[in-house]
Order: sequence, then structure tokens, then C-alpha cells
Amino acid sequence: MVAARTRLAKATLVAAAAATLAACASVSPDGGMAPVVSRVSLELGKDTAKIVTPADAAAVEGRVRALLARPLTADGAVQIALLNNRGLQAEYNALGVSEAAYVEASLPPSPTVSLERVAGSGDLDVERRLIADLLQLLTLPRRARIAETEFRAAQQKAIASTFRTAAEARRTWIRAVAARETVGFLETARASAGAAAELTRKLGETGASTKLDQARSGALYAEVSTELAEARLDAAREREGLTRRLGLWGQDADFKLPGRLPGLPKLKPQGDVEAAALTRRVDIIADRLELDALAQGYGLTEQTRAISMLEVTGIANRARSAEGEKANPEGFEVAVQIPIFDFGKARSARARETYMGAVNRLLEKAVNARSEAREAYQTWRGRHDIARSYQTRVLPLRKTISEESLLRYNGMLVDAFELLTNARENVASNVAAIRAKRDFFIADVDFQAALIGGGAPSAAPQAAAASAPSASAASPH
Repeated sequence: MVAARTRLAKATLVAAAAATLAACASVSPDGGMAPVVSRVSLELGKDTAKIVTPADAAAVEGRVRALLARPLTADGAVQIALLNNRGLQAEYNALGVSEAAYVEASLPPSPTVSLERVAGSGDLDVERRLIADLLQLLTLPRRARIAETEFRAAQQKAIASTFRTAAEARRTWIRAVAARETVGFLETARASAGAAAELTRKLGETGASTKLDQARSGALYAEVSTELAEARLDAAREREGLTRRLGLWGQDADFKLPGRLPGLPKLKPQGDVEAAALTRRVDIIADRLELDALAQGYGLTEQTRAISMLEVTGIANRARSAEGEKANPEGFEVAVQIPIFDFGKARSARARETYMGAVNRLLEKAVNARSEAREAYQTWRGRHDIARSYQTRVLPLRKTISEESLLRYNGMLVDAFELLTNARENVASNVAAIRAKRDFFIADVDFQAALIGGGAPSAAPQAAAASAPSASAASPH
């Protein structure tokens, strides 16, 4: 009878172990990066890679140097950031940690082996024990599935981090090039204002220009020079921000930027932006997977709420008496924790509340995603209309005003005051046009991020514009 029970216990342990070994996972060669690389290529048309070996680092360095050999485009900046940004590499390392946790959770618990030897008065007693946590073995497939779901959520979070890095790199490139374009325009405007101030001064020496006209001309030159100095500081700051986003240093930081932003594109019709956001945003997909993991964990908690320990021990003894008699008894031992004080209600309540909290957060994110998609779309359209208005209406009218004012001044129909006022307003309009184009391209990045994920939109452009001086802010002298 004892032998039959022993064989039954062994068979139970073997069956449980065999059933759980099939659930074991292994660490992938790429650290779980395959879905990340595939989704980034699909949505962004760019490559990303995890740097593991010196060969990987050398390959990335060679590709970055090739992209820096020519003036840096927005796509080139995004590609460099996806390959060279160390913060993104740290996110990929975190993904590898998540995969290791998944593999670890899929492995069966290690058994405990104990050996006891007692001797005295000629008697010898040797006891061997093999202890296995049967509850852990029986629930291993469920726990492995939970860990796999959590790992899939971690992959989506890695994709979101990649999208965020790409979006920030593109925004920073846009700001840097717009600042450079502003500097270029103000340098030309200052040269013109300086030539006008010098001409007015020479005319004053001949009596053909009043002291008031000379002061007004000199004030315009000083105002444009001050705004140029501010623009240069802004350009240097934006360039350093781009350098940090790209992870560049040393000689690589001497990259070249284009002198101006590209022209405004034609807007393509968009479908249901709300539906696109709900189905494509990787942060929502990650939260759904985490919710699935919590649901599976909640179900496991309910199944094991009354039993938190179930151990099976196989026992084999070898005894020898002083008279030389030998005995080899075998058996097993089952240990179950009796829930006298805790029937698992606290664990069940905690799991239920955690799950419902995740449900509410996911519903909140879905509502917010719809609103963010609508807001980003409206901003995208509105910024394009504003920038187009500057290009097709404001700047052509300003050019006409400047030409007509110069003709009237040469015909002695207006004085220098009106000419200088028009020049000051022309500078302000051109700077505002550059900022409007910059704001549209940033809104385009924010719109794409609202559809696929990648972080909150950038700060409101109005705040950035308000911090920059404008020649039109000065009252006419």
C-alpha cells in the first residue's frame, strides 16, 4: 500500500513537470526587438537597432557618419536618433530585462533536496527528501501566459519610446532649421538697415536729411541688430538641443543644417482620425495587453485564493540497527497551508481593485486619445492655413508695400518716417512667416504622434513665439 502511494506521488510529480516544461520559453537572440523593428519600419520607414556587440556599434557609427557627411535633413535626423540615441538604447535594454523576466517566469520552480544522517549507539539512519512546490508547478502554464502578455506589452512600450524619440528628433530639427532661417533673414535685413542708416547719415552731413530721420534710421538698425543677436542665441540653443537628441559629440557635432525649411506641402485628406488613433496608438495597445495580464492574474488569484502553499515531498530512508538489521522505507509527504486566518479575500480584493483601476485608466486614455486626435487634426489644418496665408497673401502684399513706398519716397511724395515704418513691419512679417511655417511642421509631427503614439504634443508655439522679440513690437520713433 505504501509503495503504491509512493509510486502515485512520483507519477504526479512527473506528470506535473512534463506538463509545465512545454511552457518554458527561451531568450531570443535579438532581445525581443523583432516587433519593434517591424512596426518602426512600417510606420516611419526607418531602421532601428539594439547595440549589443562592438560590431553593432561600429555599424551604427559608420551609418551615422554617412548621414552627417551631407546637410542634415529631417529624415536623416530621425534615422540618426533611432540608431544613436542612448536613451532609446536604454529602453531597448529594459525590453531585454522584460524578456528575461518572462523566460524566468516560464521555468518550473527548482526542487529542494535534503539529506539527513543520524548515527549513534551503533544505529544509522539516513533520510533523503525531494521537495517540490506542486502549486507552482500546476499554475506554471497560467503564470507563463501572464508573463508573456506582460512581455508583449513591454514590446509595445518600446515601440512607443521609439516613436517618441523619432518625433522629438524631428521637432528639434524643425526648430533648429527655422531658427537658422530666421538668422539668415535678419542678417540680410540688418545689412539693408545698416546701408540705409549710413546713407541717411551722409545725407545729414549735406543737410538733405534731418537729425530726426537720422535717429529713426539708426534706431531701426539697432533694433534689427538686437533681434538678430536674440535669433543667434536661439539658433545656438536649438542646435545644441538637436545635438543631444541625436546623441552626437566631438567632431560629429559639427554637422551642417539646411538654410531654410522646405516649402509647405499640399494636405492629404484624412479618414476617421479617432478610429485611427484607437487602433494604431501603441500606448493604448500596451495598456490593453497589461489589462489582459491583470485579468489573467485576477483569475489565477481567484483559483488559488484559499491555497497559497501545496508541497509534495518524496521520502527515502535507509536505516541500519546495531544488530545489523537493515530497512529502506519510502513514502511521501503533502504539506498544505490551512487558511485559518486568511481565506484569500484580501488578495482577491486587491487583485479586483487593481484590475478595475486599470480598466478605468484604459477607458480614460481611449477618451483622451479621441480628443487628442481631433485637436491635433484641427491644429494641423489651422497651422497650414495660417502658414499658407503668410506665403500667398501677407508676404506678397508686404513686398508690394515696400516697392511702392520706395517709389513714393524717391518721388518725394512721402518722408523717411513712412519708409522706415514699412521696413520695420516687413521685417516683422517675414519673421512671423518663418515661425508660422515652423509651427505647421511641428503640428504635422504632433498629428502623426496623436495617431500612432509617441508622446504628448510639443509646447504651444504661441508661448515660444511670445518669448522672442519682434521688430514690430517697438513703437515708431
